[in-house]
Amino acid sequence: MGNWIINHGLTSFILVVWMGINIFLFVWFYLFYDLGDDYYYTRHLLGSALAWARAPAAVLNFNCMLILLPVCRNLLSLLRGSFVCCGRTMRKQLDKNISFHKLVAYMIALMTAVHLIAHLLNVEWYNNSRRGVYDKLSTALSNLEDTDNTTYLNPIRTTDVDAQQTPTYFVFTTIAGLTGVIITLALILIITSSMEVIRRSYFEVFWYTHHLFVIFFVGLVFHGAGFIVRKQLTTEPPHNYTLCKDRTEEWGQIPQCPLPKFGGGPAQTWWWVIGPMILYLCERLLRFIRYMQTVQYRKIVMHPSKVLELQLVRDGFKMEVGQYIFLNCPAISQLEWHPFTMTSAPEEDFFSVHIRSAGDWTDRLIDIMQHLPEGAEGPKMGVDGPFGTASEDVFDYEVSMLVGAGIGITPFASILKSIWYKFKTSNPKLRTRKIYFYWLCRETHAFEWFADLLQVLEREMEERGMGDFLTYKLYLTGWDQSHATHAWVHFDEETDVEFEEVRKENPSSVVGTFLCGPAVLGKVLEKKCAKFSDVDPRKTRFYFNKENF
Repeated sequence: MGNWIINHGLTSFILVVWMGINIFLFVWFYLFYDLGDDYYYTRHLLGSALAWARAPAAVLNFNCMLILLPVCRNLLSLLRGSFVCCGRTMRKQLDKNISFHKLVAYMIALMTAVHLIAHLLNVEWYNNSRRGVYDKLSTALSNLEDTDNTTYLNPIRTTDVDAQQTPTYFVFTTIAGLTGVIITLALILIITSSMEVIRRSYFEVFWYTHHLFVIFFVGLVFHGAGFIVRKQLTTEPPHNYTLCKDRTEEWGQIPQCPLPKFGGGPAQTWWWVIGPMILYLCERLLRFIRYMQTVQYRKIVMHPSKVLELQLVRDGFKMEVGQYIFLNCPAISQLEWHPFTMTSAPEEDFFSVHIRSAGDWTDRLIDIMQHLPEGAEGPKMGVDGPFGTASEDVFDYEVSMLVGAGIGITPFASILKSIWYKFKTSNPKLRTRKIYFYWLCRETHAFEWFADLLQVLEREMEERGMGDFLTYKLYLTGWDQSHATHAWVHFDEETDVEFEEVRKENPSSVVGTFLCGPAVLGKVLEKKCAKFSDVDPRKTRFYFNKENF
């Protein structure tokens, strides 16, 4: 339990608080609409579907307020950086921003489904009441008109349309109905295109449909302005539903039962989302300003196996180890931005990325660079960032375990380069005294540039009499399928051995474990961090950190 608290305590607490707020909002608004006196007549027309429609709407407002915050990358970098004092444990939570973004999206999808089903039932019951299918009270309430003396309760105002077609007509001719259709379709496209298989195989589809969130939020703000759900207003003299509900023929005839008046409440969704929308607009404005800044090419290098290295320079650009940037190449697409971890060190006078052929966008970029005339400048490149990641914290630990899989070694190239520079200048601020590096890859020739870096670093350490500072192991998984399968199946056993070895060599250290690789590997390492951590602060503790994009 102690190990679990060390690695998951704050994450679980945040999730419990988030879920608790969702449950509270749902229950509170459900009871408010199910028991409130102002909605007695509305409930008579709609039954419990009224509360089942309004309670999810409150939860939707709360989660739509949250959904944009985890993708405000500049805000998160500011929070985890030097501007705001943010501890190591809290920074780990900020690094899980995409996971929280997805979790909030799932809640929005669930509540949208409940809200939609409840309102479909409401429209049907409104229609039946308008046509006198139910009791006398329902008919009387539905026949109330908008005049000087009264206001309507039933939003279906016409009976000229065929009864079977009225719900469809109502949905597509009212503000609430039309915006509801638009935001539901937008949400369906956003969620379905975000599936892993779509994102990896058809990234452009994911990228463009995800920007339907603009239509979603615009529709959301106007959706509540339709005032479909109405409540009883106070009149003088007051209309007492307890006395008057069975005396509809006397409404307006006797002082005790004046004609009831109804009205829709103010649209509240924009109260919830206006703040995050402004923050996100500032985020996009900053991205545009950065896009307009001139980016110069220092060097373009083609490595074996179609790995492109770009060394770039931009005025005022400052980075930390392990950070990433978003690149945009207008010659390929004006709108697409793709994330890449920087492989340069903060000590260098440029920033670099290594781009592997992994899809249409990267293939086209590599093709453009390969066909550049000798000495020609590359195409215009927009750069957004840098943005913070978990790897920034590597020097905050006495001992670090770095695990990279395939192209996932890129953030560690930045880290290892920075270590090399720190040793060359004898930087006194370097707290780290031991680094273990594990690299899993299918073939080494695809990453010869990184193998060269390891060899240079190893020679540097040996010359300075610090050969034990860096321990690295390579796991080749691609010489044939049987060897690859064996390596993955038994990697869990290997990590047991590695963690035990690290714990023995560092009996009283705080060890930071960093992964840039597949989620399945992350689950294995996260379990090992919990298993081998000791609750006693005087003994070895492992903290798991994973790159998230």
